[in-house]
Amino acid sequence: MAKQLFNSSEKSNFILNLTEEKFSKMAARGLLAACFMTSLFTIVPECTDSGFYTIVSGGLVIAGVYCMIMALIALIKGYVEKRVLFPVISFGVMVVWGIVSLINSYDTMVSLYGFSGRGEGLLAILFYCCIFITGISIRREKALFTLITGIIGAGVLNSVWGLIQVFTGKLSNYKYIALEIEARAASGLSQSPLFLAMFLSLSLTAALLGAVLFESKKKRTLSVVSACLISLTMVFTYSLIGWCGLGFAVLAAAVTVFASKAPKSRLSVLLAAAVPAALGVVLVQAGLIGNIGGYRLYDGRILWWADSYYRLSSSGEPDTSVVDLDDTYDVYYTLNSKTMNIISNFPLTGTGPEQLVYPQIYNDSAAQGVDTDDLRNIIINNRGTFDKTYNEYLYSAATKGIPSAIALGLVLLSALILGYRNMKRKNSATGPILFALTLCGTLLFLIGCSNTAFSPVFWAAAGAGCVELNRKEPKAEKKEVKTVKKDAKTEKKEVKTEKKEVKPKKKSKKSKK
Repeated sequence: MAKQLFNSSEKSNFILNLTEEKFSKMAARGLLAACFMTSLFTIVPECTDSGFYTIVSGGLVIAGVYCMIMALIALIKGYVEKRVLFPVISFGVMVVWGIVSLINSYDTMVSLYGFSGRGEGLLAILFYCCIFITGISIRREKALFTLITGIIGAGVLNSVWGLIQVFTGKLSNYKYIALEIEARAASGLSQSPLFLAMFLSLSLTAALLGAVLFESKKKRTLSVVSACLISLTMVFTYSLIGWCGLGFAVLAAAVTVFASKAPKSRLSVLLAAAVPAALGVVLVQAGLIGNIGGYRLYDGRILWWADSYYRLSSSGEPDTSVVDLDDTYDVYYTLNSKTMNIISNFPLTGTGPEQLVYPQIYNDSAAQGVDTDDLRNIIINNRGTFDKTYNEYLYSAATKGIPSAIALGLVLLSALILGYRNMKRKNSATGPILFALTLCGTLLFLIGCSNTAFSPVFWAAAGAGCVELNRKEPKAEKKEVKTVKKDAKTEKKEVKTEKKEVKPKKKSKKSKK
């Protein structure tokens, strides 16, 4: 018997009557939306060449609001168990401290919605928290497989788009990474080659481990094909992140073969990453891509000149007298050291979400004849400034304060511990894959930063990695079963009493006479 509140209908009380299985199906849809929505919304600015990247945040809003509803239902129904409360509370601290940072920021609107084209303000952090809770509340193996398939599928989508950019030079803002360098860097639908490299690191890890662990031969074959496309595309990001992600995926797959006692023949799946990557390097070395004569890393030119300065006008032009853009180590060292100085000036609340560039501005005027109402016109007039440091832990401390960075570390550490425990589940491919994805993202945050393409996928995987499937039935589900049984018993009693009332009384012998 369906439970109802007062005299309302069964449909209006769907939360009250929502079973764990139905919830897991609905939650899986939300996590799929987190994988695909920002990529799909990026198609518009990439195809129109309008630079209207603000629309990309709409994809995150759709996935985030849906997962917010799922997270509230999970909390109401008790699907968030005590064992996973620590990472959830730590993430909540990040959100709360983000509000404190917003109050003390340079620009509250930027803190709330994020910088135009970046879109990672306080609302984005809240959405990531809800995506994480949605993932952590799933209780069905099938839903976890759906998420992993979505991560691989989204990687394939970005890879296909990225290869079109590489071989045609169209549908991209990174055909030129400097005025004279035509590298045709792949950005896919991730807005930046470095963001694409982070995204594809997760997809490649999932694909290679799937090729090792999936029982279905068809699924393993599809995973191998996906890995080939993804690894080839990663080479054309020309980034340290891309090569580190590729190396991690190969190492994780090799370790998984031995740890899971899979057939040694499955070590051959490593070729699905190695051969396409080598092919990509050969194509560049042969001069078939752009006008570059050989393969090299272009992290500095991509992240500073092509992305921040040229595409979004969120930073000033790089000062080549201070930093060598062609030296990846020098670029990272310069960004990190300057960020450390900003942290020392704003240790508690930071500069405010997405406002790392603000304290660096030394010239508050725009170029002559340019509208000063648009802050971007002022920012690009400040040579040597930057809006992103490619170390998420430092970036979080600089923009939202050291307490926020500590909370971030606690979320990731606890998620890794829970994921490692769940990885030991027998006869399950999801445990090792989700743990590997969580570890991959945690390490990538050392040389990368949060973004709307990578982060929704990462937090979905990190939350799902905390799920323990081989546990006892949750209390909330037990209560539902008990109440259903009670309702059934009461129904039986009611039916019996009705039957008794319906039965006619036998006439006495006296009345017969």
